[in-house]
Amino acid sequence: MNLDDFSDLIERPDGGVRRDAEERRERFAVPPGALGRLDELGEWLSAAQQAVPVRPIGQPRVVLFAGDHGVAALGVSGRAAGSAHELVRAALDGATPGAVLARRFSVPVRIVDAGLDCDPELLPEHVVRTRVRRGSGRIDIEDALTAEEAERAVRLGMAIADEEADSGTDLVVLGDLSVGGTTAAATLIAALCGTDASVVTGRGGAGIDDLAWMRKCAAVRDALRRARPVLGDQLELLAAVGGADLAAMTGFLLQCAVRRLPVILDGVVSAAAALVGQRAAFRAPDWWLAGHVSGEPAQAKALDRMALNPVLDHGVMVGEGSGALLALPFVQAAAALAAELPERAPAADEDDEKEELGDGDDDGKAAVGEGANESEPAGN
Repeated sequence: MNLDDFSDLIERPDGGVRRDAEERRERFAVPPGALGRLDELGEWLSAAQQAVPVRPIGQPRVVLFAGDHGVAALGVSGRAAGSAHELVRAALDGATPGAVLARRFSVPVRIVDAGLDCDPELLPEHVVRTRVRRGSGRIDIEDALTAEEAERAVRLGMAIADEEADSGTDLVVLGDLSVGGTTAAATLIAALCGTDASVVTGRGGAGIDDLAWMRKCAAVRDALRRARPVLGDQLELLAAVGGADLAAMTGFLLQCAVRRLPVILDGVVSAAAALVGQRAAFRAPDWWLAGHVSGEPAQAKALDRMALNPVLDHGVMVGEGSGALLALPFVQAAAALAAELPERAPAADEDDEKEELGDGDDDGKAAVGEGANESEPAGN
């Protein structure tokens, strides 16, 4: 597998349709610019759907890729190594912020086990049946995946994207349920942006103290040494310092772009997968929205590199798709406004106006003439 092959498969959203949407927007009774970012999002959706007016978002879906990262054993996360299955269980039970928001917005949630480090019996079969391997390797000293596992993970993500597109999903909210994932994500982003470990290392959704942050910086630094020799091959890079969840998310994002399925990105993990995807296919980010600013410095680096402007900035750092879910109603509102706002009443045709004016002049001349004729006998 060569991820660069996606470059020939992915096209940009239809520019002609977007221009048609912009022209239609100019005819609205609400002045252009009055709706701010909502206008831009409505036009983006029109181009993605190849439809003017835009169709309402009727079947959104949350897709969360789950995995454990061996680097968490170094104490770089606020959660215990190998505990991502607890996040998955809480999400299935509806007890996480993301699950609450999804329930509130009536959006179904799909959880994909790409690399959890737990006994399969702890979770439902429909979750664990997709697992590529049990946990990912400790990226500071070893590869996260073998080459075969990396390809399997990418193909898993592609298959999930095809299933969603085929089922009628028209917008995906993409997130992760991982422990140690932000460390792997920071490494990928630092490698692809050419920055140092301290520039991209944040404190994760669970939060860590200063000592843990220093350990995390050291882990990213050591992993970067292993990442730089394989920068020319995205699949090798994912195998070296990514992980099963990150590789699957990369395949998912690229195949969504192939299938013309728009995606809202959540935090730094989805941003890292997106950045790898951009390196493989430069047009792919045109199909993605950045849902929010997570506060992770690596996410800001990745979004800047992809020229993606976040929809929201509310300081949400919890992960699990929560920030991207908060952006969903905003995007849905943009679609509804673009589809349902009335256009201004068309102005009268210029020729009709001239004709009406001409008729008035003739009537006036006739009246003057009649008046003159009537006065002639009196003058005689």
